[in-house]
Amino acid sequence: MFIFFKKITSGKTISQNNEAVKHPVSFYTLSTELINGERLSFEKLKGKKVLLVNTASDCGFTNQYADLQKLYQHSKEDLEIIAFPANDFKEQEKGSNEEIEKFCVSNYFIRFKLAKKTSVIKSNLQNPVFQWLSRKENNGWNDKQPSWNFTKYLVNEEGVLTHYFEPAVSPVSEEVIKAVHGS
Repeated sequence: MFIFFKKITSGKTISQNNEAVKHPVSFYTLSTELINGERLSFEKLKGKKVLLVNTASDCGFTNQYADLQKLYQHSKEDLEIIAFPANDFKEQEKGSNEEIEKFCVSNYFIRFKLAKKTSVIKSNLQNPVFQWLSRKENNGWNDKQPSWNFTKYLVNEEGVLTHYFEPAVSPVSEEVIKAVHGS
């Protein structure tokens, strides 16, 4: 059974769950601690699409924060964005939670959610959200770990993981806009 397709355009990989394979573990059982100390239960995200992105402040893709904010500003009625700062790739997120928040707000004016600094790559320290996103036995089809900072995962309004976008895919690319708006 063919579950997803992989599109490679200009070195950008996009994988999609074409058959809407359901997840063995519900996305809505997850939660995360936000950078401000609040706990966010994903149960509160029902009915919205959710874009989950691992981020870093000192990366060649860091300017995607601006595009993420632009996407959020134009789609916030139907889309939640959660950034997960991580120091997993070439130590490009060395700052404390306070420094990360200040950097994101003062340089990119972000208003979407920032999680506490975490680890997103496969290890015994991997954030449970990324365990769900990158393990087929949890989400139903995807085994792709973040390949670098600014890897993006899209979950639909029913909590089904629908897309995986490599870091080079811009948050305001035609592919992401189409996935978010379903057209």
